[in-house]
Amino acid sequence: MSVTSLYPVLMSSDVTAASSFYKGALGFEVTFESDWYVSLRLGAFELAILAHDHATVPEQYRALPRGVIVNLEVDDVDEIYRHLTDTTGPTPLLTLRDEDFGQRHFIVETPDGVLLDVIQPIPPSEEFARAYSTDS
Repeated sequence: MSVTSLYPVLMSSDVTAASSFYKGALGFEVTFESDWYVSLRLGAFELAILAHDHATVPEQYRALPRGVIVNLEVDDVDEIYRHLTDTTGPTPLLTLRDEDFGQRHFIVETPDGVLLDVIQPIPPSEEFARAYSTDS
């Protein structure tokens, strides 16, 4: 089997609002757009937004995301944090902070309740450094 792509598709009650967030706040570009589905790209990374009640979604699964966190790893989390908090972006649910497990990050809620965790890797504490695999 040869995999050509793998990306999340987030179900939404308002595809336009959800895709506008990712475009405006993070700079995603549209690769396909309809009223029920939008495909987005940021560099080599893809994300799609789908109307939760569209006929292609099996009826018993036509629900909005719940308990979903999307991680976005960046090289300058402080810049993204300033950008989002200096504009009319979402209020952080978890403000910018350093974690012993090796992340400087913050979390915001996106449209439809998906959590976006914007992360910059930092050196972990000695305790957590041992938990990381040295195999690549």
